Amino acid sequence: MVLFMSTLNQLAFLFGLIAIGYILVKLKVVSADAAAVLSKLENTLFIPALVMGTFIKNFTVERISSAWVLLLISAGIGLLCILFAILVSRLTTKDKYIQKIYTYGLSFSNFGFMGNAVVQSLFPDIFFEYLLFTLPLWTLIYLWGVPRLLLCDAEKKQSFTESLKSFVNPMFIGMLIGMVIGLSGIRLPDFFVSLVDVSGDCMSPIAMLLTGMVVSSISLKKTFTNVQIYIISFVRLVIMPLIFIAIAGFLPMPETARICAVCSLAMPLGLNTIVIPSGLGKDTTVAAGMALISHLLSCITIPLIFMLIS
Repeated sequence: MVLFMSTLNQLAFLFGLIAIGYILVKLKVVSADAAAVLSKLENTLFIPALVMGTFIKNFTVERISSAWVLLLISAGIGLLCILFAILVSRLTTKDKYIQKIYTYGLSFSNFGFMGNAVVQSLFPDIFFEYLLFTLPLWTLIYLWGVPRLLLCDAEKKQSFTESLKSFVNPMFIGMLIGMVIGLSGIRLPDFFVSLVDVSGDCMSPIAMLLTGMVVSSISLKKTFTNVQIYIISFVRLVIMPLIFIAIAGFLPMPETARICAVCSLAMPLGLNTIVIPSGLGKDTTVAAGMALISHLLSCITIPLIFMLIS
C-alpha cells in the first residue's frame, strides 16, 4: 500500500500540472503563443540547467571510479534499449517523424524527474546509486537521443557536418560544462549553484504545464483511441522491464544495480518528445498523447513491477 500511494501521489502531482495547463488555455487565460514561449524557455534555460546541475553534482572522479559496475550495466542497458526501440518503432509506424518520437520514448523513460521522485520515496538507501546509474542514460540522451531524434529533420538525411552541428545545442553545452566542473572539482559560488538548481527544478513542472497546453489543442477522443500509443506505452511500461527482469535472473548482477535498472525501465514515457519539438514548431500531438496515456497507465504498472521484484 505504501508503494502504491507513493507512486499515486507523485502521478497526481504531475497530472495536476497538466490539468492546470489545459484549463489555462481553455479559459483563454494565456495567449495562444504561450506554449511556444515555454518551449523556448525549456530548451534554452531549464533543460540545460538541469543537465548541467546533474553532471556538476554527480560527474566526479570519486563517484565514477567507485561505481564503474553501475555505469557499465547502465550503458549496456541503454544501448540495448535503443536497438530494441528502433526495431519496435519501425514495426509500429511508417511515418519517419513518428518513428523518431516512438524511438526516443522507448529508449528513454522519465527516469529523471519521475524516477528520482519514486526512488527517493521507495528506495532511499540506494538513491545515490540510482543517480550514478542514470549518468550514462543522460549521456546517451544528449549525445544521440536529442540531436539525432528530436532536433534533426525526419525526412532528411544529415551529412556528417550537419550531424556535428546538431550537437552544438544548449543541452549538450550544459552537459559539457557540467562534466568539466564536476571532474575538476571547481568550487562554485553559492549564488551560481542556487541559480542552476532553481532553473533546473523548473524543467519538469513547466514541461507538465506545456503538456497540458498541447493536449488542449488535440482531440482527446482521438488520443485515447490511438492504438499505437497504447502499444508503445505497454512496451515501455511492461515489456521492457519484464524482459530485463527475466534476463537479469540468469546473470551475476549486484542487487543495487538490478533495482536501479528496473526503476529506470519501469518509468513512463519522457517529456522531451514534447518540450524540444514544440520549441522547434513541430507537431507534438502524438508525443502529448504518449505522455498522457503512459503516465495514467503507470499508476497501475509501476506498483505491479516493483511488487514483482520485491
